[in-house]
Amino acid sequence: MLASTVATLQDNTTHGEDTFLVRDLGNGGFLDAVLDGVTGHGGAEASKSLREALETLATASPEAVSRVLTEMNDEFFQVGGGRMLLSTASVALFVDGQLHVLSAGDSPVFLVRGGAIQQLTGRRGGFLPVGAARAVGSHAKLELIHNTINLEAGDRLLLATDGVSDNMLADELASTVEAAASPAAAAEQVERLIAERLEGGLRPQRLGGRYRHDDRTAIFRFF
Repeated sequence: MLASTVATLQDNTTHGEDTFLVRDLGNGGFLDAVLDGVTGHGGAEASKSLREALETLATASPEAVSRVLTEMNDEFFQVGGGRMLLSTASVALFVDGQLHVLSAGDSPVFLVRGGAIQQLTGRRGGFLPVGAARAVGSHAKLELIHNTINLEAGDRLLLATDGVSDNMLADELASTVEAAASPAAAAEQVERLIAERLEGGLRPQRLGGRYRHDDRTAIFRFF
């Protein structure tokens, strides 16, 4: 059985609209999620509602996760008309020896393996889209990306909101996560680097010309 350790990072002081979930399913299984509510569009309520729905999910399967996200999208769209109750949802579900990544919106999920980084969904720093689906609640039909991955010992998984990914390049995240002795050390280093950048006001050309003050949330899981 592939075991893992996990740590989280969150600074929700900018808008208060990020939410995350780390759920132990037993026997090495887990359900991790980052949810980034869209600012000015009922994002805090939307991300909180999505977290609660995933937290109380009776059966942890990719089909069940897809179903609950679709149902929440229908509810949000009916109430908000595609203008309110909007949130990203990126979920990593590990069951029966396989990792399922389900995502709507631009919150990225990264797999670091052997020093190389693979982006499974979302967008990376520099505002380059990588097959990002629309946020939950934004359209009548949910566009949900679903990737299935076979994990190996030594793999490292990172789920993040754009407050993290818009302030660090993918290769920077890879090297930081790879060098860390533990998920907690990775979380501490990423938070320190971003805080220093925001305080220093530097202007990186490869990251759209500016660092972004935004809520930042991440889940680091080492196998």
